[in-house]
Amino acid sequence: MSSLLVLVAISLALSQLIRFYRWLFHHSISYLRGPVADSFILGNVREFTYQESVGDLDFRYMNEYGTAWRMKSILGSDVLMICDPKALQHVLHKSGYHYPKNTEARIGSFNVTGRSILWAPNSDIHSRHRKIMNPAFTAQQLRSFLPLFRRGSNKMCQLWKDEVLAQAPTGMTIAVNQWLARTTLDVIGEAAFDFSFGALDDADNEVSKAYHNMFADSLLYPSAWSTIFRGLWRFIPDQLLFYVRYLPTREYTRFRYTLNIINKVSKSLIDQKSEDLLSGDKSSKDVMSVLVRANSSENPRSQLSEEEMVSQMATLTLAGHETTANTITWLLYELAKHPEYQQKMREEIAVKRAEINARGDADFTMDDLESMQYLHAALKETLRYHPIVYHLAREASKDDVIPLAYPVTTIKGETVSEIPIAAGQIIMPNIAAYNRLPQVWGDDAHEWNPLRFIDDSPEVQVRLGMFGNLMSFSAGVRGCIGWRFSLIEMQAIVADLVENFKFSIPPEKPEIIRVPAGIMGPMVKGKMHEGLQMPLHVTPL
Repeated sequence: MSSLLVLVAISLALSQLIRFYRWLFHHSISYLRGPVADSFILGNVREFTYQESVGDLDFRYMNEYGTAWRMKSILGSDVLMICDPKALQHVLHKSGYHYPKNTEARIGSFNVTGRSILWAPNSDIHSRHRKIMNPAFTAQQLRSFLPLFRRGSNKMCQLWKDEVLAQAPTGMTIAVNQWLARTTLDVIGEAAFDFSFGALDDADNEVSKAYHNMFADSLLYPSAWSTIFRGLWRFIPDQLLFYVRYLPTREYTRFRYTLNIINKVSKSLIDQKSEDLLSGDKSSKDVMSVLVRANSSENPRSQLSEEEMVSQMATLTLAGHETTANTITWLLYELAKHPEYQQKMREEIAVKRAEINARGDADFTMDDLESMQYLHAALKETLRYHPIVYHLAREASKDDVIPLAYPVTTIKGETVSEIPIAAGQIIMPNIAAYNRLPQVWGDDAHEWNPLRFIDDSPEVQVRLGMFGNLMSFSAGVRGCIGWRFSLIEMQAIVADLVENFKFSIPPEKPEIIRVPAGIMGPMVKGKMHEGLQMPLHVTPL
């Protein structure tokens, strides 16, 4: 215990010395407005990690302070929160590698995925990972997965009809998020590994159980001590932080267990793909096979290690099913609340189905899906309104000046259009707030309205993100490499669901809240002990 107290005392002293040094010689952001912290030790962190619905505080502070404001973090340190489009463009697009992930985000990614592209701590490592992964994520390669996505979706729809809804012609309430998570897990298994996880056939299979409620069980409502501990990571060498995963707490135990499960599967499959390559078999098109071939043809000094290759697959499995399933879940929820728009989508799909039948085809092509404007608009609007990853965390590697498209007012009442920052300044690009910024999306930015992408597509001066001027897939050199994969998968599944079922709010009208569980997940207020869930009334058509 005495050693722990000494470590805490040293960390506190070091923190204060660093703050004083930066105040004396470097740019401080203390002149910016921001919320008052109730605690020096916890700052405003507790408020954000315990807010009932993700984004509520972000939107309030954005309305009060503008597109950039100061927040207090652990031990009184200042964090710059930004949702300004010009600032985001500068940090993520123009100067991406000058703003790496901060220690907490980097080690957090390591605990969940290992030494993957999400963890990559610097430009050299990240660009090496990205170069080898790029061949597996070309537009042509990803479009070839459409039949696979449709098979997975068709299977879920058939199970609903044959087993779940067989005795309920007027429909019944289904936890749609759980079914979608199983479907997208099976899809990513086939697309990434050419392997069947069998999640739809068996909800209790090992991988499906490992991922079920993983974020809610580990990151939702952290203890004060856990919050303080994570805040101290920036003062601890990475070599020591790599052992954090072995701590016997709920968070690290759950992450370690899940990562061990998926790494075991990945290791055996990578060995098999490597043997296939050595035997001259280059026919497989799954992501892992393409990665193995790309890695083997790379300069030996630039190749990914076996550990890095295994870690990429953990990243793809997590990101490829969890985020996609949650986005579709929120889309179905909004369609249930907006039946008139749901009907527009269904009519659009019916017209396209008639065209397919007329030309003698069996199913939708990519061109068919991309021509459905109501489907596309609903996807864009859901990605905007319900971004699954709602905050990012970056750290300035050098002194810089961040420009603003929309000037903000300081504590002294002065107006500033740029913010000088010091090396080491923590910056949080706020995806949730940017995606609701009225200057970008209009006065109805806080309403779910897909027609904004059809009738009056937002005209923007600053282009951001990977898709649709949205920040939901991040942006710049560290933007989501699998965004096209996710988008095609969502189109394929949503078209199937809306064509075959009607979605509505259950008669008991459960109150759905957006919990801050590392991802923006749905829970029923008053039933949060039951974990992430989205109950919707589903009626077969």
